[in-house]
Parts: sequence; structure tokens; C-alpha cells
Amino acid sequence: MAETKSHIGTQNKKGQTYTDPWKMLNEAPRKPSFYTGSEVIKEAIRRASCDVMIAYPITPQSEAAALIGELFAEGYIGDYFRGESEFAVMSQCAGAAFGGARVFTTTAGPGTMRAMENFPMWAGARLPIQMIVTCRGINSPLSIQPDTLEIAYLLNTGMLVWHAETAQDFFDWILKGYMVSEEPDVHLPLALCCDGFFVTHTKDVVNLTPTDMCLPPYDPYRSPVPCMDMECPPVRMMRDPFVMKSNYISYATHASWQQEVWAAVERSRKHTIHWLDGLIDTENADAEVMIVASGTAVSQGREAIRLLDDEGVRCGLVKVKSLRPWPGEEIREATKNAKHIFVPEFNVTGWLAKEIKATIPNSERVHAGPHVCGGMTMPPEIIVSEIKTALGLRSESLAGRGS
Repeated sequence: MAETKSHIGTQNKKGQTYTDPWKMLNEAPRKPSFYTGSEVIKEAIRRASCDVMIAYPITPQSEAAALIGELFAEGYIGDYFRGESEFAVMSQCAGAAFGGARVFTTTAGPGTMRAMENFPMWAGARLPIQMIVTCRGINSPLSIQPDTLEIAYLLNTGMLVWHAETAQDFFDWILKGYMVSEEPDVHLPLALCCDGFFVTHTKDVVNLTPTDMCLPPYDPYRSPVPCMDMECPPVRMMRDPFVMKSNYISYATHASWQQEVWAAVERSRKHTIHWLDGLIDTENADAEVMIVASGTAVSQGREAIRLLDDEGVRCGLVKVKSLRPWPGEEIREATKNAKHIFVPEFNVTGWLAKEIKATIPNSERVHAGPHVCGGMTMPPEIIVSEIKTALGLRSESLAGRGS
């Protein structure tokens, strides 16, 4: 195998220096900036050495896609274009990744659902595409507001799935996501999710790395499967005789490969822990009352904990950062002292509560809720009320809230 030359210390055409990712994200100075989540996505991609971005407009990710188009015009991205539909976008992303490009895209809600067939294909083809999912309602009647139901559909595609709480998470995790997904023993796509509008269209102070630093370029020859060339086209697998001539061998091949994809998800665990500093964060882990949440429900949980503390009720928190790989052992350890576990969610089905119930002993401790959906906000008082009701404490009616 030919020796791979390191790009660290050299510059790209924009004068950015290819920097060791660990030093860039953990040791480089940071500049506080007041940005929306969409603007933060742009700033992360400015530093990500992306080769291709493919876009299609759907609220609330359209602004991020348009801003990345500006990066293309400025010369920070190799190629940028709009697909004919969300399904087309994800198919074109696959083509670019097959060709050895570092690929980025964004989607939301119904767009995610229309493109869904592509995601298991990405995973099965071991394509380390990164996709931002700015979650929104997918049910009829139509809603463009935040709702995380689409995450439930992504959990079984073979993709890595992370759920960001804040714009700061977004900035850091986009860059760290490429470091995890491009590892040779992983090499899987990543769905980096946030709760649309709550993150994308609100402003926050985000600490950014210097603009003159960027990630090293993607090396497709570190892939566990060949990138596309004239000898290894992506359709080769479908031309091979085992598919065309032997059902038995075809079944065995595909079954073993699906197991390999999920083994790669598990192998990503050590890399995800390394880059995200653990799959979960905890506060007051010895408390008998715990809130376990992901995304912006974590922020609402923090405020609920403050309100409960004012009333003399001690409550802990588990922030779930990675959904795939799933932090089962960490959640079991963090909740081992809890008598009551509350899982607030921005969706109607309670997919996170179901995952937790399937993970921990004595799962009757899990209270699936409160739930809000279709774009409703979740006042922390609702979480407080649900906790106090479960504990047999008197809870004031919320009917007059704000009057």
C-alpha cells in the first residue's frame, strides 16, 4: 500500500491550515460569537474541509443549506448543488461518497421520511456521509414546528445517531462527527439531529475555533471497502454471480453484512466516547428522582431541576448525547439509585422512554413523559408537575400560567 502523506501543517486554497483535529477542537483558542444554529452549521462546515454539499429546501433546514451555498461561492467547499427532491439528494450524496468525497447534507421532517430508503443503503455501503436533521413534525395535519418523531425512524437504519442540545453541541459535533464516522473500523454515516427552530432559529453564544484552521481532508483509501473507481464500481455487488445465481449465498451474504454494519456501530463506541467525552453527561447521579432526556428537552429538564430544588425536591439529570451507539451501560449505572425516572420528549410516541425501558432493570421506574408534539413548547413547569404528581406532592394547576 502506498504511504499516505500527512496534510497537517499545510494550507488549502483559502489559506486555512490543516490542523490536528484534537488540537483544533480541544486546545485552540475559541472566540465567543452570537449566532443562530443555522449560522453555526455554516461556521462548522467552513472548517470541515467538505468536498460536496447537496441541498434541497425544506423548513427549518433551508437557511443552513442556503448559507452553505455562500461557502461554496467563497471557495470553502469543492462542489454544491440542489437535488430534484430529498430522495434525489440522498442518492446523489451516495454517488459523491462512492467517489471518495467528504459529503455533507441537511434535511428535516417529511424530507427525512421521503429520503428514508437511502439511509440503510448508506450504512450498508459504508459511506461516512454526515447529515444534519433539524427535526420537525411529520404527521398530518401539516406542521413545520419542532417534533422529534423522525429520530425513531433513523435509529434502525445502521447510521450513527447523535442528538444535540445546543448550538455549541452542533458546532463541535459536526467536526467531531467526521472524525468518528471516517474511522476505518467504523466508516458509517452520521445523522446529527437537533430540535428544529429551537436550535436552528434562535441565537446563542457559541465558542468558535479560529477560521484559519480546518480539518485534514478525507482520505477515502482508509475505507474498509474500496471507493469507486473503474475496477470497483458501486454496482459490482449486484452483478456478482452469488446474487444472480444462488439465493442461499445471497441470503448468507446480506445477513452477515447487516451484522457487520451493526458491529461497526458498536465499534464506533470507543471513538464516540473519546470525541464527545462520553455518551452521556450526568448531574446529581445519586438522586432518587432522575430526568433522562436528549436534545432541547435536556435544557427544559435543567430548568425543572432548578424549580424543584426551590421546593426542596432533589432531582438528577442524564443528558443522552449519542443514541447510536446506545449508552445502555452508562444509563444503567447513572440511574441505579433512582426510584423514579422521567423522560420528557418532543414527540407523541416516547421512543426514548422505550429505549430506556428496554435497557434498565426494574423498568417500571420509568415515567414516559411528559410529551409535547406538533411544535408545542415544553414549559419546565409541566415536567415539575409530572414529577410532583408521581411523588404524591401537591402540584398547582398550570391553567392560569402567564395570566
